[in-house]
Amino acid sequence: MGETAHRPLRGSACEALEAFLGHWTGTTHWESTAWGPARSADTEIIFAPAAAGLAVTQSYRHTDADGTRAEGHGVFTTDPDHPDTLLYHVNSLGLPPEAPARASWDGGTLTVERRSDRGTARHTFRVDDGELTHAAGLRLGRASEFTQIMTTVCRRVAEGASIPA
Repeated sequence: MGETAHRPLRGSACEALEAFLGHWTGTTHWESTAWGPARSADTEIIFAPAAAGLAVTQSYRHTDADGTRAEGHGVFTTDPDHPDTLLYHVNSLGLPPEAPARASWDGGTLTVERRSDRGTARHTFRVDDGELTHAAGLRLGRASEFTQIMTTVCRRVAEGASIPA
C-alpha cells in the first residue's frame, strides 16, 4: 500500500481535528458549584485517529492531588449525510450511551453541546500557540446563560517523552 492508502478522506473527522491530534498534559480547574468546591487536577488528553482517519478518539484522565482518577472517552465522526458536521459520542459516566451531540466550528473553536432533560452542557476546544484549551459550561433548566464550570489548559507532549503512569 502506498501513502495515499493512509490519508484521511476529504472532510473526515481526522482532517477536521488535525490540530488536536496528539498527547497533551496540563491542568483542569473546576469552579465551585452545588456539586462540590473549586479544585484543580492534573490532566492528560489524547486525541488519536481511528477508523482509517474517519474518526478521532478523545481520551482524558484527571488525577486529583490525593491520587483519585477520573477518566472519560469520546469519539468524533462526521455525519455521513452532512460531511461538514462533526458528531461526538461520549460515555464518561458509565451510563447507557446518549445520542451523539453535534459539534460545530466558529473562528477556530470547536463547540460541542450536549442536551438532556436537565439542561445543556457546552464544551469548547481550541488550540492556540501550542496550547489546547477545553472549557465547559452548563445552562440548567430555564437559565438563559451558560455558567462556566471547568477550564483545562494543556501543552502537547513531545514525541517519545515519558509520561507518568
